[in-house]
Amino acid sequence: MQRPALEVADIFRAHGSAWRQAQHGHLSLGQLKVMSAIEQCRSAALGGHLLRCDACAQVQIAYNSCRNRHCPKCQARAARRWLEARQADLLPLDYYHVVFTLPAPISAIAYYNKALIYDLLFEVAAETLRTIAADPKHLGAQIGVTLVLHTWGSALTHHPHVHGIVAGGGLALDGERWVACKPGFFLPVRVLSRLFRRRFLEELHQAHRSGRLQFFAEHAALSDARAFAQWLAPLRQCEWVVYAKRPFAGPAAVLAYLSRYTHRVAISNQRLLALDERGVTFRWKDYRATGNTRHKTMTLATDEFIRRFLLHVLPGGFHRIRHYGLLANAGRREHLARARQLLHVVLTATESHPPEAAATNIAPTFVCPHCGAAMMVIETFVRGQPIRAPPLLRVAA
Repeated sequence: MQRPALEVADIFRAHGSAWRQAQHGHLSLGQLKVMSAIEQCRSAALGGHLLRCDACAQVQIAYNSCRNRHCPKCQARAARRWLEARQADLLPLDYYHVVFTLPAPISAIAYYNKALIYDLLFEVAAETLRTIAADPKHLGAQIGVTLVLHTWGSALTHHPHVHGIVAGGGLALDGERWVACKPGFFLPVRVLSRLFRRRFLEELHQAHRSGRLQFFAEHAALSDARAFAQWLAPLRQCEWVVYAKRPFAGPAAVLAYLSRYTHRVAISNQRLLALDERGVTFRWKDYRATGNTRHKTMTLATDEFIRRFLLHVLPGGFHRIRHYGLLANAGRREHLARARQLLHVVLTATESHPPEAAATNIAPTFVCPHCGAAMMVIETFVRGQPIRAPPLLRVAA
């Protein structure tokens, strides 16, 4: 694959050092690590290996990847591995795409409370889907949900939301039959929105009462319980955005969609157009516009571009892809086996033994760009320097 003309790494290498100095004391350790990783990705700083083609004897140097989950260059292979593991979970049904979005005021305080509020977004969205689906007035079934967190809008603004992928049906509450949803309709969006709003605000209020929320700058006054209650009041009345798209065109379309969404980062290198004295120019999509006018270009000052990119660095160890209900790790295998039994799905030998089948068709890790044959590693060389951020300053007792 040809290297893009401009990469996030190029921007960080050219302007990252000066920006770090200007922002000294205002960056988290995680943000510093992400900048360092992206700057060094696939460069001599991380070491690499020498490759030789088995067919044409072409020799090539390949530098190591940083494998940071925020790096635009390191997600394709991770996405492929994840998708191969998820293929076994697909059922021969329609799949629906639902999205739960936080209102702008909550997004503003979420930046300083990422782990807590992003966790709430996952848990309340999953609870909402499962509760409404289990209601006999709607579906009356246990469903399986995969949720993926995105924290950005197309212009790199802070816009936390989760994408949900849900099969069009579920196990009856007694586990004895499969309950299919109505063709082309999963669950009522208005009902989902109302429950999501109520449950999220209840959990947010409880988090404030237990002292788990932090407030800074213009939001510092919200530490007071009365001020926080007044701030929450309008959010109980406004509409919360929850929507569901029409069903995918079969399980294959679900995988194609997931391959684009599960391991996406704030901006891909393919969207970058220019880096010059004006700043960084990139493509973005304006969802408020219609037709071809949606696709636009934007130029941000380089400092602002770096700031917006780093808004989306997740807390260490935070899982941005999660499974609930029938797909929860604890009972996934048993639940899917029962679902296939009720749907009368017969697995082929390849599907029944995916690890052995896959082992006989492993694609080469390195492919010759000249003839397409496999390339072998004939020599390795160590990294020039480690990926690490400056150590935290210790405060004297």
